[in-house]
Amino acid sequence: MASSTSSFAFQMLILVAFIVLMYFLLVRPQKKKEKTVNEMRNSLRVGDEIITIGGICGKIVKTKDQSLIIQVGADKTKFEVMRWSISSVTSKSKKGDQKGAGGLDEDEESEVRTRKSSPKRLKKAKSEEPAEKKDAKAEKAPASAEEKGEAAVKEDASGTDSTADSAAEK
Repeated sequence: MASSTSSFAFQMLILVAFIVLMYFLLVRPQKKKEKTVNEMRNSLRVGDEIITIGGICGKIVKTKDQSLIIQVGADKTKFEVMRWSISSVTSKSKKGDQKGAGGLDEDEESEVRTRKSSPKRLKKAKSEEPAEKKDAKAEKAPASAEEKGEAAVKEDASGTDSTADSAAEK
């Protein structure tokens, strides 16, 4: 009987060791990974770029308790997804550590509102030349083709027919 009880105790010891080994190899790493994924999903902020478990890539526009509204594609389509469906974050928002529920403190919010409300200024075109230079250029160069022809006839003092014919054709 002593050998059967010692054999039974040895089998139980092997079974317990196997269960402990399985815990450390399978269960513990899975719980650790699940904890980091939940932490990542809870730390999502507006502006983060994400990938869902379905493979949809988008940018977070608005956050709610259990869902997110993301913006997808060139036409900026918005739709709602659940937090649990987020697979990974491809890039964090530029603000990094954001404060409070809204993500910004009061000073930063007023600065953002000011920046958004002011229109962009257009660059001025090259400044035009002063009026005196324009007048001088206008006197030097004739404005129309007829004036060019007349000027050519006046300059040609010899009075050749070819110049007069070309001015008449115009």
